[in-house]
Amino acid sequence: MGFYLIALAIVLTDQATKAVVVRTMRLGQSIAIVPGYLDLTFVLNPGAAFSLLATLPERIRNPFFILISVAAAVLIIVYHARHLHGHRLAAASLGLILGGAIGNLIDRVRLGVVVDFLDAHVHQYHWPVFNVADSAISVGVTLLLIEMVLEWRRERRSD
Repeated sequence: MGFYLIALAIVLTDQATKAVVVRTMRLGQSIAIVPGYLDLTFVLNPGAAFSLLATLPERIRNPFFILISVAAAVLIIVYHARHLHGHRLAAASLGLILGGAIGNLIDRVRLGVVVDFLDAHVHQYHWPVFNVADSAISVGVTLLLIEMVLEWRRERRSD
């Protein structure tokens, strides 16, 4: 149940924060939160992470990203149901990834692009602008890698 609650919390938080940005900021507007390090910057991302594949024609790009997102969500749900009983960290990790995938999928279906607004940087050196869904996916993947290393270490000790 925690797996689905995590995913739902991410989707709701992601969509709520994006709605606030869209309602209160102009496209391209930037507001310093921590000057020199973190801004809110409203951008629309037609691509995937780091604007990957953003230059593909829209008639190809959007269906491709929608298909990949739906396939990933289905695979995560099936994998969770079949393999993750008693693996709390892995289940939480996949809940974060699922929530992030669905959050960005909603944008792609509604808008054809993803709303991004978190602009982390060190003065003039900027990380690509991202959102709550992207953060959840990144944290989920990191936690999943940690879980895999821990599992590998447990298996080595038992040999």
